[in-house]
This record gives sequence, structure tokens and C-alpha cells, in this order.
Amino acid sequence: MDRRAFLAGGLGVAAVAAFQLPRPRSADARATAVVTSLSQLQSAINSATPGTTIVLANGSYAVPSGSPIRVSGKNGTSTSPITIKAESRGGVTLTGSQSFVMSNSSWITVSGFVFKQSTTLDLPSSCTRIRLTRNDFALASAASHWVVVRGDDVKVDRNVFHGKSTVGCYLVIDGPSSTVMAKRTYILRNYFRDHSFSGSNGGEPIRLGVSSKALSTSAATVEYNLFERTNGDPEAISVKSSGNTIRYNTLRSSGGGIVLRHGNANRVEGNHVLAGGNGIRIYGNDHLIVNNYVGGVRSAGIVLGSGSVRDHYEGEPSSSRTGNDAPDRVTIVLNTLRNNAEGIVGESHRTLPPLACRISDNLLVGSSGQLVDMPYQQGITWSGNILWGSASNGNIPSSGYTRADPKLVAGTDGVYRLGFGSAAVNATSMDHSSRVTDDLDGHPRTAPYDVGADEYSTAAPVRRPLTPTEVGPGAA
Repeated sequence: MDRRAFLAGGLGVAAVAAFQLPRPRSADARATAVVTSLSQLQSAINSATPGTTIVLANGSYAVPSGSPIRVSGKNGTSTSPITIKAESRGGVTLTGSQSFVMSNSSWITVSGFVFKQSTTLDLPSSCTRIRLTRNDFALASAASHWVVVRGDDVKVDRNVFHGKSTVGCYLVIDGPSSTVMAKRTYILRNYFRDHSFSGSNGGEPIRLGVSSKALSTSAATVEYNLFERTNGDPEAISVKSSGNTIRYNTLRSSGGGIVLRHGNANRVEGNHVLAGGNGIRIYGNDHLIVNNYVGGVRSAGIVLGSGSVRDHYEGEPSSSRTGNDAPDRVTIVLNTLRNNAEGIVGESHRTLPPLACRISDNLLVGSSGQLVDMPYQQGITWSGNILWGSASNGNIPSSGYTRADPKLVAGTDGVYRLGFGSAAVNATSMDHSSRVTDDLDGHPRTAPYDVGADEYSTAAPVRRPLTPTEVGPGAA
């Protein structure tokens, strides 16, 4: 257990979330049970009613094989959830094959535990509005995926996931069937770190869906999470479903990037991807990629992929569904890509090109290599991009860019922002106000917008790259 993760304070920026579980009312003595053994814990759960808080005394508890902690048929309410918590945050460690096994329950909060079990913590589809908060997940190496969510309206917030060296994901959002996703999962202020699986595939920190669920609308929100040294897969946030929002996350020194692998109509906004292996990679239709900052990655800042299939469809054979869906109607605007191996690139090893895609008003800066390498040009509209640095332009059409000095200035957080007299100020080629009203830093955009992720301002940023004190069990 990383004690620093539990003891660190932090004044993290308040999340603006699509889904929030309400704060429970303060429990009075009659609604609070303090227990000192697993048998007492089970009895207290069996007797729990809406508003009950159950506190397990600090210590390490070996959960017997075949006798997990069962939460069955227990239902809190929106104002009075049932809460099961450790006496102090990080003070209770659960070992054994399983810990909590839930069924037919709702409005349950589990808080403050250290999970070291050897099998997956599974939240089944019969369980809705479950909250996992301020826990430490460090499961045994035998566990494949560590947490799997199948029920709707689950909130996973302020946890730390760390120390995985074998195949499997830290967090999987799944669903009730092979084609349907869990709905409205809210993933907030978690710390995903040190995934060191050395294989080429299968070690994602977060996987939102799977190929068979690509067309299912998940409507998950993944925001204000920090990923550090997550090297188990080229995809740190792997999106394989539709209608999700991935915003305000920080990926630092990680092999994995943000990848829209399957699905449609996802929004990737305001993320920092810093000094890692991969940036943002895109397949599928109708995505918006806006206000992101990708700096110092060893590959391209943004990859607009190609396809082995034009579009996925209902009833599609599994052999086809696993293929790459060529991007259609993808919008890539107002991003800053600085000193990556390349800026914006495409793929030529699949035969179906992007169609009706737009790449506008992005800032591409590089000191070597080329800024654009797009083998398929006929399906892309370019406008208003600004290129700078000693890197070559590549094959971007001459009508789609200007070369001008953005006068970038390094902040104390390592992010390069527009300086006074920047050529990017008021230089956008089109109106983006229907898509976005603020910038990467959380500052309001003022028409005409500035090119790139930053709107020039002398005010302190509202949002910055996240640090460990702003996420995990100790986060505000």
C-alpha cells in the first residue's frame, strides 16, 4: 500500500460531471454499526436499511474461500445510501479469493478499503448506482481484470489502482449482455499508475466496452483521472463503445494513449498527454477531438486511422466487428501538438480512407521530423492550422495552414501556452462556439477564437495537468 496516496492532501479542481451521486445525510448513532469481524460485518449488511453506515475496524481480514462478503437484495435510496466503510481510509485490507460479492442491490457505497483479493471485483448488471470511492486496488497477480462494471449508474471515484504486472485491465466497463453496455458510468479523480505488463496487448488501465458492444451507447464520463507509467498496453483509455466523454485527464510518462478503437460519437476534450508513447488515435464516426494538449510523445500526437470496414452495423459478423471502422465525420479542432515524433498522421496499411473529416485550427509545433503525414487526403477538409518549428510541413495542403510563430511560453507545469503577440490569437478559420466555449485551461473562449488548445490569457489556469495529490483516496 502506498501510504502517500492516502495521506496526501489536495485542492483539486471541482469536477463538472454528467452524473453525480448525492452526498448522504449524516448518519445518527442508530444508523451506524461498528463491527470488528467479517461475521459481524455480514450480519450488519444483512440488517442494513437505507441510511445505514457500517464501519469495519482497522486490520487485515482474510476472506474465507467460498464465503465472500455478500451484499444481496440491499437497496439504499438517493438520499440515504447504504455505506460500508473502513474505520480509517486505507486501514482495512481484504485478502483471499474474493471480497464483496453483490447482487440485486442499489445505492451501495464501499469506501476506504485496500483490496488484495485474487479474483475480479465484479459489479453485476443487477446492481445499479453502486459507488466505489477512496479505495486502494492492489489485487494479487492471479487476478485478470481488477474491477468490472456491468450495472448502470456506477460511480468509481478517488481510488488508486497500482502495481499490475500481468495481463488484464485495472477497470473494465462492460454490460448486461454481449451487445449492450452499462450506462452512465462516472469515473472521476482516480489514480492509475504502474501497470507494467510487458505484452503488446491486454493491459489497459481503462477499457470502455469491447468490439461486440461498439454500437451500444454507454454515455460514460471519464474525467480528472491521472495515468502515470501505465505501460501495459498502447491504449491507456481504450474506448470500444459509443457516446462517451473523455475529458480533463492527464496521461504522463505512459506507453498508452487515448484510443477510440470502436464506437461512434465520442468526445475527447481538454486532456493532457505528456511524455509518453502514444497520443490520440481515432476510428469510427462522428467523434469530436477538441482542446487537447499532446506534448513529447514518441509517436504522433494524433492518428486519424484507416479502416478494414466502412461502418459497423447491427447483426454484423464477429469477424467483421473486430475490424477497424474507417473514420467518418470526425472533427479535430483546437488542439495543440508540440514536439511529438509527428503531429497529425494517417494510416496506409488499411484500404478504407477517412471520409468527411475536418482538421482545423490546430497548432502543430515540432523541432524534427514532419508535422503532417496523411496518406489519404480526399476525405479530409483542412483549414486554419498553424505550423511552426524546424520540423517539415509534411503533406498538409497549402490551403490548410499557415506558418507563423505562436510564441509559446513554458508554464511552471511544463505546458506551453500562447505568449504575447502570438500569431495564433484570433486566428481561427471557423466558428467553434457551438462545440466548445472554453479552452484547455478552463478559460472562456472569446470570438474569434485562438488557434490551438489555449486561448491567450494572463490569468492563472483553472485546469492544469493533474498531480498525485489531486487524485486517489486523498483527493478533495
